[in-house]
Amino acid sequence: MTEITTSTAKMSFILFSATADKLQAAATMISGAAAMDVETHVFITFWGLNAFRKDSITQPLPMPKEYGEMAEMMGKLMVEKGVDPWYELLRMAKDMGNVHVHACAMTADLLGLTKDDFDPMVEDVIGVGTFVQIAEGGSIVFI
Repeated sequence: MTEITTSTAKMSFILFSATADKLQAAATMISGAAAMDVETHVFITFWGLNAFRKDSITQPLPMPKEYGEMAEMMGKLMVEKGVDPWYELLRMAKDMGNVHVHACAMTADLLGLTKDDFDPMVEDVIGVGTFVQIAEGGSIVFI
């Protein structure tokens, strides 16, 4: 098994979902990668794009049905325990450097969105081919 050092490691995340649990988990992993100086790229597509809109980024997100009655309790526990919301974790990760957030051009076009519609943490709107080139040589996580 090859050992990967943090100075040359690269990870790419594909965010397809816009549920609170998945975005919170992704933001936590991305923050961890940033803290370890791992080059990290985030490609937001389909439902994930709506979560990154300027007009909705701080709005509560739905929890999946699997959480059932526990959904409300989980939200309360996160507040009680001082867990930063996903978008704040992601902003902090970007502030550490080496984290790049890209919106999917095809999905943005389907939804009639432009770069101006997204939170400033979204750097650009790119096609999947460009993302594949960026992600080449690193690990890819699909959420």
